Amino acid sequence: MQQRRLRRLVDRLLAAGGLQAARLVDSGVTSGADVSLDALDRLPMVTKRDLWAHYPHGLRAARAEDIVCVHGSSGTGGRPTLVPYTAQDVDIWAEVMARALGGAGATRQSVIHNAYGYGLFTGGLGVHHGGMRLGATVVPLSGGMTERQVRMLQDLRPDILACTPSYAIFLGEAMRSAGVRPDSLRAGVFGAEPWTNEMRAQIENLLGLRALDIYGLSEIIGPGVACESLDSDGMLNVAEDHFLVETVDRNGHPVPDGTPGELVFTTLTKTGMPLLRYRTGDVATLAGPVPGAPRTLRRMSKLLGRTDDMLVVRGVNVFPTEIEAVLLADERVSPHYLVVEDRRDDARPTLRVAVESLVAESETLEGDLTTALRERLGIGCEVRVLPQGSVPRTEVGKARRFARWTGGEPPLAGIG
Repeated sequence: MQQRRLRRLVDRLLAAGGLQAARLVDSGVTSGADVSLDALDRLPMVTKRDLWAHYPHGLRAARAEDIVCVHGSSGTGGRPTLVPYTAQDVDIWAEVMARALGGAGATRQSVIHNAYGYGLFTGGLGVHHGGMRLGATVVPLSGGMTERQVRMLQDLRPDILACTPSYAIFLGEAMRSAGVRPDSLRAGVFGAEPWTNEMRAQIENLLGLRALDIYGLSEIIGPGVACESLDSDGMLNVAEDHFLVETVDRNGHPVPDGTPGELVFTTLTKTGMPLLRYRTGDVATLAGPVPGAPRTLRRMSKLLGRTDDMLVVRGVNVFPTEIEAVLLADERVSPHYLVVEDRRDDARPTLRVAVESLVAESETLEGDLTTALRERLGIGCEVRVLPQGSVPRTEVGKARRFARWTGGEPPLAGIG
């Protein structure tokens, strides 16, 4: 199926003309019959810069009258990335999201509390499409308005929660402050930002549910490209009948399963803006299906970070998720933290970490975390334990976990 769909994709791209067609011809491909799965790495790639260069319509391959909606995101550095969808694309999106929700235990009897943002961002509408396709009841709360969210959780008693992991923490803390027990929730589908197994444990403890990861990006379809299921052994099932996945090194060469690499996706069935070998910038590992399990899809790990988020401090490569894993492994640490790359003196960069403590006595916490970070990362970090409420919370959008300090006032009071 994948090879048949890959060849059809190549034929569509060649017929549409434009950048991807030109690169295919330059690589010696004149029809879909010229390509095969075992020679995938010989085909050209596309990147976000290619989409920026063709803003606003991107690499659209369908007629303008066949586009039914446009989604996107601000993109890296605030540069917009817009993606056109045909009706067929929206149908595929609903299908893969319904699968993702079903893998999390949702059924037609489920009530899905959807606190992802609605609008240009794909999160809210992606879950909405999938929940409706599944036949579940979707409550479209969107982001923010936390007091109302708590009330709806009490009144409608949903069994599935969908939002960013940082907002799951925020919502759980708001429920605890209000004296509300979230006893109807069975599972949560959390994505749109990298998060660790240590944060998973805190979310599950706070909300009393099974916390599952979901992955997607606007350029490929939105949420539903891959999702953890109750039986996927901690990894995310890739919807690989629609999205062909690879991992590559920084030079674009394939890396074997189990080795961290940049995720590269090919949209086998999309028609609005099909992409051949799109470099995502996201870093993960790949694996086959769980041995003996009924699901036969390839799996990807939780995101390890992004190629452009990797910090190089005194010659050591560090992903912010590695820092989070150390911080949240300590039961005294709140899930609210900020990592600051201090580049005021570029010859002597320093990592500064601000955390909040969950216990009154935190005198030894700074030293313990400093030691743990040095052992995990191989470099020293300056840790500051700040009073609760010092690290800004986020009700809408992605949590701010990282800042770069090149001059002027510190990005957070007490960090310097």
